[in-house]
Amino acid sequence: MATLNLKGITKIYPHSGGQKKPKKGAPEKKTNLQVTDKGVVAVQQFDLDIRDKEFIVLVGPSGCGKSTTLRMVAGLEEISGGELYIDGKLMNDVEPKNRDIAMVFQSYALYPHMTVYENMAFPLKLRKMPKDEIDRRVKEAAETLDITQYLDRKPKALSGGQRQRVAIGRAIVREPKVLLMDEPLSNLDAKLRNQMRAEIIKLRQKINTTFMYVTHDQTEAMTLGDRIVIMKDGFIQQIGTPQEVFDHPANLFVAGFIGMPQMNFFDAQLKNEGGKYSVSVGGCTVELSEEKQANLTAHGVAAQDITLGVRPSHMVLSKEPGNTLSATVEVSEMMGSEVHFHANAGGKDVVVIVPTMDAEGQHIDSFHAGDQLNLTFSGSVCHIFDREGRNLEF
Repeated sequence: MATLNLKGITKIYPHSGGQKKPKKGAPEKKTNLQVTDKGVVAVQQFDLDIRDKEFIVLVGPSGCGKSTTLRMVAGLEEISGGELYIDGKLMNDVEPKNRDIAMVFQSYALYPHMTVYENMAFPLKLRKMPKDEIDRRVKEAAETLDITQYLDRKPKALSGGQRQRVAIGRAIVREPKVLLMDEPLSNLDAKLRNQMRAEIIKLRQKINTTFMYVTHDQTEAMTLGDRIVIMKDGFIQQIGTPQEVFDHPANLFVAGFIGMPQMNFFDAQLKNEGGKYSVSVGGCTVELSEEKQANLTAHGVAAQDITLGVRPSHMVLSKEPGNTLSATVEVSEMMGSEVHFHANAGGKDVVVIVPTMDAEGQHIDSFHAGDQLNLTFSGSVCHIFDREGRNLEF
């Protein structure tokens, strides 16, 4: 029920005086964040416009600034630079309680001495809301989250997934304009995470709220977000729909971060002969698709050494060794309907995903450590990056 506009948001943590020097021989902490005279820059020039009722996911490795950004929106961290607007109103100096925002944390942060009902009702009691209105909202939220049967229990009697539903319920009873979620599923096991992802998708369809969600799990990002914001070292790397960032990664970092298993990268050559682009790697030369030809031509890209990216599921086994990339199997992982081959191709580690049966239902011959694979790929699945890591198509 709100738009968010983050304009040039920056967060600098000032140097603390009297820092203890590390002991001799102790390893130094390494960080890729920019260190200035003012301090460590955790978030740099963060620009993002979030539409009403949109579900935005901030994703990236630990320490990239995504949780810091969320906390600045919540008002829990001071904004060092830039402007934050909610529904067109400047919020930089507005108290957290006056921003009409609710937040769900990684830890459930429930009051252990209160029942589920009391935990969910607590923020409404602080607002001195009428008892009948509190009762209506709590029971409505409990029904939405399927926790009505737990209203009289205390948190210690609940599982992790149930506690997280209570934490979400406590946030949504307030009917906030914006719901912030900071890695809410990271404490759950894999099965529960899958269930809770589905619950959050259902919840999103039932309540009229703008969502801002932080995770380091790309599966959560791909399945939950209308748009994904991929961050690294305090900078935004790319903003787009899940399909856009998967199909058209802006750089090597995004290409390697989005997709599981991660994209294979090869040292290759981009050739332009007779106005036609092709890529050459090992003994394999592949002409690019018409779409990629047009993109490279439009940007006037010259023939050059490149980093070629091909996703594991786009690698194809060839029975004939001609015009193929040769690889040696190191590890074979059976996944039921498919096999993941970890192989070495020209000194590079690659992963190849192969179905266990062909289109006719015949089992594909298995490969073992030391076996040779002849690999190829089509010109439509190539990702072309320059040596600095920038996608040359865009």
